[in-house]
Amino acid sequence: MEYVVLIILVVLLIIIIRCIKIVPQAHVFVIERLGSFHAEWQTGIHFMIPFIYRVAGKVSLKEKVVDFKPQPVITKDNVTMQIDTVVFYQVTNAKQYIYGVERPLAAIENLSATTLRNIIGEMELDSTLTSRDVINTKITAILDQATDRWGIKVNRVELKNILPPREIQDAMEKQMKAERERREKILQAEGDKKSQVLVAEGEKESQILRAEAKKQAQILEAEAEKQAMILRADAVREQKILEATGEAQAIELVQQALADSLVKLNKAAPSEKVIQLKALESFSKAADGKATKIIIPSEIQGLAGLAAGLKGVVDDSGTAEPEYEPVDD
Repeated sequence: MEYVVLIILVVLLIIIIRCIKIVPQAHVFVIERLGSFHAEWQTGIHFMIPFIYRVAGKVSLKEKVVDFKPQPVITKDNVTMQIDTVVFYQVTNAKQYIYGVERPLAAIENLSATTLRNIIGEMELDSTLTSRDVINTKITAILDQATDRWGIKVNRVELKNILPPREIQDAMEKQMKAERERREKILQAEGDKKSQVLVAEGEKESQILRAEAKKQAQILEAEAEKQAMILRADAVREQKILEATGEAQAIELVQQALADSLVKLNKAAPSEKVIQLKALESFSKAADGKATKIIIPSEIQGLAGLAAGLKGVVDDSGTAEPEYEPVDD
């Protein structure tokens, strides 16, 4: 009897424990009562009456990421490509998510495939490869609107891979290679052009600098020649001044000496004979030249030695004998 009671207590404890439900964070439990929707249990602890209430579904409110398999699509210019998509979605209404659609992931996958085919079918290959953002925006808007009644919010759709056929890839690679070669030639031509321009500018600058240097050299040379001429003129002028000064001083000294001699002569009071003798000496010096005619005063004509002196002077100089004419005082 005791074992039966113990078993009953254990069963009741298990039932009570199973009736206690704890909803984790970011989750919602959809509860049915006698087979119909009853409530949505949010985060926290809840008590469920056994055999009357049941959990119809446990829904996570976190954002989910689903990577679908590549889907074959045909472009407007009849090129078949394989495109796989990545869908980011989040459950916003647990009741609609449980009761709105059967197999929600399959529904989203099929809806994304058909939407992608419709969008790509209106575009050509080149625009498809270069318009991922446009495709992502369009497919996101269409899926979000379609899944709204399922309690699903499509946040973003991304094209993961776009795989054209192999022959298209080969043609694209050749085109890309040709484009790169063209760009390389253009860059090389531009580089050569810039190099030639720089060389020409360098030569131009060099010629300008050489011309400026030559000009400066000529200016400096002219300035040096000018200074030299000025210095030479100053030296000649100084030399002439010094010579003129020397001559003036010499004349002054001669005149001073002559004046001094006259003064001394006057002081000495010479006799008449001495004066006549000095006059004779002066005439002998005057005759020491190339003169052919000398005029002698009458006062000194009577001197006996005048003819002999003059003859000796004439013989020494090798000139013709001068003629003497007496001059009366």
